[in-house]
Amino acid sequence: MSSRTMALPKQRIRTGRRSNPPEPTQGIQSLVLRVLVYGAAICTFAVLLFLIGYILIRGIPYLTPDLFSLEYTSENCSMLPSIITTVEMTLLSLVIAIPVSVFTAVYLVEYAKKGNKLVGLMRLTTETLSGIPSIVYGLFGMLFFVTQLHWKLSLLSGSLTLSIMVLPLIMRSTEEALLAVPDLYREASFGLGAGRLRTVFRIVLPSAMPGILAGIILAVGRIVGETAALIYTAGTATELPSGLFSSGRTLAVHMYCLSSEGLHTDQAYATAVVLLLIVLAMNTISALIARKLTKN
Repeated sequence: MSSRTMALPKQRIRTGRRSNPPEPTQGIQSLVLRVLVYGAAICTFAVLLFLIGYILIRGIPYLTPDLFSLEYTSENCSMLPSIITTVEMTLLSLVIAIPVSVFTAVYLVEYAKKGNKLVGLMRLTTETLSGIPSIVYGLFGMLFFVTQLHWKLSLLSGSLTLSIMVLPLIMRSTEEALLAVPDLYREASFGLGAGRLRTVFRIVLPSAMPGILAGIILAVGRIVGETAALIYTAGTATELPSGLFSSGRTLAVHMYCLSSEGLHTDQAYATAVVLLLIVLAMNTISALIARKLTKN
């Protein structure tokens, strides 16, 4: 073998190690994008801290025991009836919305065939419902539940209106969580002899539970902070509701009424502090539950 043929592999190795040096413009672009990303994150965090700090500074000095009286008067402006009404409204809305949205998402992901026209129609309907303003939901609830069904301004009218509002949110998050479950889990369950229904309830849904809880957390935040739809469906009564067909105001509606009157602005800030703490507590509890389910 000649020396010329022996040199060929070395030349190929040398040519294979060559690489084009990075252009200076690529480094500048990556630096600019990195600065923009970090800047956007810092601005978002700063706005959140400013809002929380401003509400706490303005509201904490006016948190008095009178604000937690069992009965509301024009002197104490108690928020305790509104807190209880908020909890009742949230639980009732979730009891109505969660089963419908979760089972619909299970049908779309696990049972519906590919290319089914009904699936496309349901997804189009869900996207349309998620884009409708809340005041339109309030108008619908007032015309249908309050006027047509003669339920008047009540907890049931407000809860059904809110359940329709959060239905697409929970449904879309559940659908994405179910799609994120690997098909290997389903195939292993089918291989062990389990049916589709047992696979869904014992394998798929527990694996997708953190994503489902994320959608429920967002739904709770929207329910607690809603005002426009509830003014026309649940009313603004200050006393505790005695039943499903009784009127009542949630904490957000209570804060809106106090601030709109202009006579109890300080109490409105105190109500905002309590509302903020309730939302943070619910999000923390939901995150802990999702973390525990993920470990299991």
